[in-house]
Amino acid sequence: STKWLGPNSARQRALYDMMGGVLEIKKEDILKIEIPPPPFVSKPDTLWNEEEKKGFKEYEKKVKELNEEREKYRKTLETELKKLQTSIQETTQIFDDTVSRLFERKVKSEMVIYQEELKINNLLYSLLLDEELSTREAGLNHFLDKKRKEKLSTAEAVQVVRGQVDAYRETYDNLAAEDKILERGFKKEFSDVPVHHVDHLFKLYKRRPRAQKIKMHLDTANPYGDRPGSARAYKEALAHLMKAIDEMDDPENMPEGLDLPVWERFCLARRTKVESEQLVKRKALTLAEMQAFLQKRMDDDEKIKMDIDKILNEFNTLREEKMRFQLDLTVQFLLKQGQVELESAAELIPDYTDAILIHKSVIEELNCTIRAQGEKKIASMVESKDFSKGIFQLEWEHKKMKMLMEDLNQRARDIQKLHVSRDRQLFLSILNYDSRITQQVSVMEQTLGVMDKLHKKNVKNSQKIFKDLEKRICVKEQANYKLSQELQEMLVSVSERRHIFEALVSEKAAKAHYQDIVQRRQLVDLAREQAHEISVLQAEVERLRLRTFPALFEMEY
Repeated sequence: STKWLGPNSARQRALYDMMGGVLEIKKEDILKIEIPPPPFVSKPDTLWNEEEKKGFKEYEKKVKELNEEREKYRKTLETELKKLQTSIQETTQIFDDTVSRLFERKVKSEMVIYQEELKINNLLYSLLLDEELSTREAGLNHFLDKKRKEKLSTAEAVQVVRGQVDAYRETYDNLAAEDKILERGFKKEFSDVPVHHVDHLFKLYKRRPRAQKIKMHLDTANPYGDRPGSARAYKEALAHLMKAIDEMDDPENMPEGLDLPVWERFCLARRTKVESEQLVKRKALTLAEMQAFLQKRMDDDEKIKMDIDKILNEFNTLREEKMRFQLDLTVQFLLKQGQVELESAAELIPDYTDAILIHKSVIEELNCTIRAQGEKKIASMVESKDFSKGIFQLEWEHKKMKMLMEDLNQRARDIQKLHVSRDRQLFLSILNYDSRITQQVSVMEQTLGVMDKLHKKNVKNSQKIFKDLEKRICVKEQANYKLSQELQEMLVSVSERRHIFEALVSEKAAKAHYQDIVQRRQLVDLAREQAHEISVLQAEVERLRLRTFPALFEMEY
């Protein structure tokens, strides 16, 4: 346990007095302490005594030592700071390198992870697509089986209906033939009746009362079933028709001159014909319904057939797509940069739909072939170049030979046209031409010596003339100097005379100007006097005019 010491205890005061209140004193704390100046610094230095001067020197020495210690400590701290900065930079660089390596490792790890995830996604997509294709195939198979069953049922129904329609058509044809036979046998049956009665009876035979129309429902599901509504309507229409026939069979409608038995026989034949016609019409309507029903069944059968064809086409398309999906597999490769050569390689995500994966050996063989072809091409180009070079060289030699030939011809012509001078004639005619040349040279040397002597003599004469000219020049210079002095004196006298002349001319001009001023003043005075006289004369003229011509004034009353 520590015991607290009060501020008034002796130990506490000693700690504050001796150690500044701390138990351990650091060097920077010592250097921070300022040395207090001596108290006599405030006095002028002229009033200091010897002890004070020594004390001030000691003070300056301590301050200097303290500053030196501070400078040393500052340099030490700077050195330590540089070491720490260097250490920090090295540590930072090592840390950055480690982080960079870890980041590269992380990127590679993420790349591998993403590749595996891409493989997993591709597999999942393949499984889902395969499942979807299988589901679609199963659905199409089920729908196809259903349509095939419907096709079998509709085909059987069409066959049955077609057989029934054919049988009913045969019955209808027989009834129609019998009806026509009845119409054709009318005249034979009444051959014992006069002709004009037969014609009239035939017209009555063809006449029919207005009967009710029987509406046949052609869109019924089965025309072979029981239709109580149609049978009832047919019976009502037939009863109405028979009633109308009974009215037509009345003897009142019998033609004149016709026997009653014949009329009764005619009525029976007509009734038989009407019943036959009604039966044929009914059969025709039924046949039309049957044919409409058959056509509807055939249309249904054709529609089902088209549906089956459509399903088969979809099924084939699905199989082709499934086969293409099974054959066109997605394979993931890790290729180096430069091994992928696509036109859209500059895009972020290239399109590999039209890409082809080729083995490296194929490309190398192709490159070897291209290099071989290139070398052959270069060899052929070099051969062509050498051949062209040989042609150019031969052409150059040919031109050279032509030029040499022209040069030789020109030289031959020059030799033929050469003018033979006297020297050449001498060279050709004289045998000892060299001795003659030496003789001429000796003569020329003698002539040259004579000319040299003559030249020296001329030079001496020229030097004498030059000296005489120099003497004359000196004399002329002296004369010119004297003339220049005289000229200066004359110029001075001329300038003095010019000044005198100018002064005289200025006095004359001043006098003339003064005379002009005086004359002008006199003229001004004269003009004033004359103006005064003119005004006086005008007043006199006015007075005389008034005297000569009296003025008349109006009198006021």
